[in-house]
Amino acid sequence: MNADPSTRHFGTNAIHAGQQPDPSTGAVMTPIYQSSTYVQSAPGEHQGYEYSRVSNPTRTALEGNLAALEGATHGIAFASGVAGIDAIMKGLRPGDHVISTNDLYGGSFRLFTNVFEPFGIDFSFVDMSDLANVEDAITDDTAMIWVETPTNPLMRIVDIEAVCDIADTHGIDVTVDNTFATPYLQQPLDLGADMVLHSATKYLGGHSDIILGAVCTSSDEWAEKLRFQVKSAGASPGPMDCFLALRGTKTLHVRMDRHCDNARALALFLEEHPKVDTVLYPGLQSHPGHDIAAKQMSDFGGMIAFTLTDDSIDAAKTVLSNTDVFLLAESLGGVESLIEHPASMTHASIPAEERAKIGLTDSLIRVSVGIEDINDLRADLEQAIERV
Repeated sequence: MNADPSTRHFGTNAIHAGQQPDPSTGAVMTPIYQSSTYVQSAPGEHQGYEYSRVSNPTRTALEGNLAALEGATHGIAFASGVAGIDAIMKGLRPGDHVISTNDLYGGSFRLFTNVFEPFGIDFSFVDMSDLANVEDAITDDTAMIWVETPTNPLMRIVDIEAVCDIADTHGIDVTVDNTFATPYLQQPLDLGADMVLHSATKYLGGHSDIILGAVCTSSDEWAEKLRFQVKSAGASPGPMDCFLALRGTKTLHVRMDRHCDNARALALFLEEHPKVDTVLYPGLQSHPGHDIAAKQMSDFGGMIAFTLTDDSIDAAKTVLSNTDVFLLAESLGGVESLIEHPASMTHASIPAEERAKIGLTDSLIRVSVGIEDINDLRADLEQAIERV
């Protein structure tokens, strides 16, 4: 498939971009090149590969695929999503300042505050749903703005284009964690972002069977920095994980349609339930960021957070402990539906006082809506909530 990916639609690129039938056998699927090293015809003369920490043909196919899906020039795969974040942060220097969303994945917060702050990188965490907070946080040392939208777990929406406009006037780079939305629903580079970060463990892989990360960019400078980090620090994904991620992206568009349909139906069901207090889903008209989400997303994703009218941790635990189809587990974005308690699970690394500041209460429940039959999902949540 040698045609320019930019001339094709998303679903075609999801299946074909970055790949072509194996020239030696005609195999349709990209082979798993399970090799650490490669023969050279003479010292320094090779076929593009020397050592698999640096690059691997299976990984190259995945990187081309992800770049096409994000409309980027470069895709760089990592051993995990946080390895990708780590590589980006290593592109900064002591004294640099980063403005980040204050509602974000707990692992990102832990990496920023526990790993990079001690090395002299300064972080400000602000509610980016109010653009004035971004403007007010900018200093002469601000080198990057870190955006999550929808945010994890409070499902806040950040106007990517508006943040990028602000950043451009100050010469600041913008990175968007696009894990929740995926490139199928949201294209941050088209809205002005410099880099897009993914935990490919989630929707891109889609089957809860890999740990993998990726950064996509059209900046040659950033791509060079990131590939240097892969080579030097060794956060390289294995070829089997890259193969499985390629398998995942082939059905991304089909899966995301079902994730969105199911989440929309469940959000409407929860909004009408007498024992549910607040439903956080950007597809609802009641969501404060709905209009911005509708502007920059083609649909609203498969993630929902909600609280109960009995706003106690015991009530939340009752629901969390009594689902059947929804599995109590961390992570998200797989074909199976998951339910979790952010305060004690995915966001436990964020101090309680910081969680309280942003409204992440101990009673908040987060669900990753899978692609099962909607009737079974609705019935499962209803019977669990009725136990409260």
